[in-house]
Amino acid sequence: MTAEAAPTALDDTLEMNFQSGEGRKVMTSVPGVELMDEPARPSRHVSTEIADQPSAWARAAELGLSERVRHALPERGQRVAIIGCGTSYFMAQSFAFLRERSAHGETDAFPASEFPARRSYDFLVALTRSGTTTEVLRLLELLRNGTPTVAITADPNSPVVKLADDQVVLDFADEKSIVQTRFATTSLALWRAWLGEDLTAVIEQGRSALTDPLPPGALDSSQFTFLGSGMSVGIANEAALKLREASQSWTESYPAMEFRHGPISVVGRASTVWVFGTPPPRLLGGLQVTGAHVESSGLDPMADLIRAQRLAVALAEAKGLNPDEPRHLTRSVLLS
Repeated sequence: MTAEAAPTALDDTLEMNFQSGEGRKVMTSVPGVELMDEPARPSRHVSTEIADQPSAWARAAELGLSERVRHALPERGQRVAIIGCGTSYFMAQSFAFLRERSAHGETDAFPASEFPARRSYDFLVALTRSGTTTEVLRLLELLRNGTPTVAITADPNSPVVKLADDQVVLDFADEKSIVQTRFATTSLALWRAWLGEDLTAVIEQGRSALTDPLPPGALDSSQFTFLGSGMSVGIANEAALKLREASQSWTESYPAMEFRHGPISVVGRASTVWVFGTPPPRLLGGLQVTGAHVESSGLDPMADLIRAQRLAVALAEAKGLNPDEPRHLTRSVLLS
């Protein structure tokens, strides 16, 4: 849905023009975004990994019901902390909400670098695709022989496997792309299945999301805001990160009800506002005055994230960027 509004100075500043031809020219007055005559470089890995997600979720759903996983993950009633960095931290936010909603016990999510070491927890879950992220390893070393820990990782031979008390390895969800997609959502599928959710319908929605049309006008937008509630707050944060990483786009993310407490002022005709899950009452109506394109598909947020991932790839390729290798990023952050 798109609402009409008068143009603003901000809209003019953000407007982008795409010219066809062998290369694409992106004209913008936002510093650092201008890319001239760059040929599109299609992704080799991330698109394949995005497409494999529903199949990986099905495997994770089976694994989540196994005795092995039930033994490795925290017991009902334990006070649990979940830590990660970047994408893994955003998935930890979704993990924490889902565990509390399922009445399994108090659950908090932290970036590994900001874990409150003086706070007492019964159990800690470390989420890390590579198993090599410095902040995660340092925290597990600090907690060794104290708080029980489990690592959810993609690499069975990584250092985190030796540091954590137990491990859940999702090697079938590992990735070659720097940009993380499949491991993140597969770990979330595992967690949801472990908590007792039937993911049959979600997996089917995910398959549809691979081919569903992207939001009309999104490729012409130059500012993106992602909103969520409950589990989908972490999903919204992750969607915003995907567009920033892959396409160098201006993105923001908020809990849906917080959006009207200031951030809505940045939105205009050149914006897409994407709402994951069920919108709060009157939110969509309140967005009418902005003139932004508003996307609210009604899909399960995990399935809808596939569409946001596809948008990130499409925007990157339209700008001549390779979404497999974002600038300044590596597959794992290793600090000296």
